[in-house]
Amino acid sequence: MRITIVQTNIVWENKQENLRMLRRKLEKLCGTTEIVVLPEMFSTGFSMNSRTLAEPLSGETITTLKYWAKEFGLAIAGSYIASDNEQYYNRAFFLTPEGEEHYYDKRHLFRMGQESQHFSAGSERPIIRYQGWNICLLVCYDLRFPVWSRNVNNEYDLLIYVASWPVPRRDAWDTLLKARAIENICYVCGVNRIGTDGHQLSYNGGSIIYSPKGEILANVADNQENTATASLDLSNLRSFRDKFPVWKDADTFTLHK
Repeated sequence: MRITIVQTNIVWENKQENLRMLRRKLEKLCGTTEIVVLPEMFSTGFSMNSRTLAEPLSGETITTLKYWAKEFGLAIAGSYIASDNEQYYNRAFFLTPEGEEHYYDKRHLFRMGQESQHFSAGSERPIIRYQGWNICLLVCYDLRFPVWSRNVNNEYDLLIYVASWPVPRRDAWDTLLKARAIENICYVCGVNRIGTDGHQLSYNGGSIIYSPKGEILANVADNQENTATASLDLSNLRSFRDKFPVWKDADTFTLHK
């Protein structure tokens, strides 16, 4: 399966312009990949203006992405600002060309950015099944919490993080992504933005795809708006898990949600 990371700048709180730029990228990727991964809050930037920017699932952002997934024959993943039952969520999405839609509400809200004051936290971590793969989709700050990311009994094969991870903490991003691949014996895909947001925070990317051994399969150079694609092999992953079954010795635990 081919997966493409899209490292891009984001126009602050301008959905129409960000969607316009995305369409151009999807047109170029049509026929070259199966999954396209976007940064966190790809259509607005990491804004706390949830009351103004939030949309229901029937809103313009998800409706447009569902149409493009079918038009270009691509599954599209990322996150956006969602409204649901009078609450607001940093909601990740995985939309397939076959019309399937999957959602995950960010569990760990970024305390230092006051995210918990403007959004509600999710409590469920769904496993997405697509083209024979099991996929776990998480958001940014979730990366710092290995228990929430833990791959219990190989329940997923691919772990995706979509992020708005600023320059001052970039070393943590690089280190933790590789660690998640090795400790969970899975492919890991991390997509971060570039540019400067409305709070004057700077981002330099670091979008990357790791093998279960922590090898770099694809990445985008820092501060560049570009894409990169990797081919993932499920049979190789299963073979490695059989030959090196560290997962069988993992500690059991109970997660209190």
